Amino acid sequence: MAYDEALAARIRELVGRGKGVTEQRMFGGLAFLINGNMAVAASGQGGLLLHVDPAEGAKLTRSAGVEPMVMRGRAMDGWLRIDDEAVRTARQLQRWVDIGVAYARSLPAKR
Repeated sequence: MAYDEALAARIRELVGRGKGVTEQRMFGGLAFLINGNMAVAASGQGGLLLHVDPAEGAKLTRSAGVEPMVMRGRAMDGWLRIDDEAVRTARQLQRWVDIGVAYARSLPAKR
């Protein structure tokens, strides 16, 4: 399944095209990076992949439609999968994009 291009466009609007913002295909989707750190991605499996502070991950999974990202059978600390229903409205999407962007901006720039 290809990533949802309409969702990617909605994310792009929220992330912007400022200094340090790049896009890159990864995880079968389109990721938005801040200074080389992934913030959020339109997932190839639908919905979002979100990079969050690992200390906040468990709390965030209490929200409907949110679960830890699993890779090769293992839950990944600091990575969440947000389903389509949880990003249906502009307000829902804004919440998740803001969380991912804030976390990515808090990390040291990758070179």
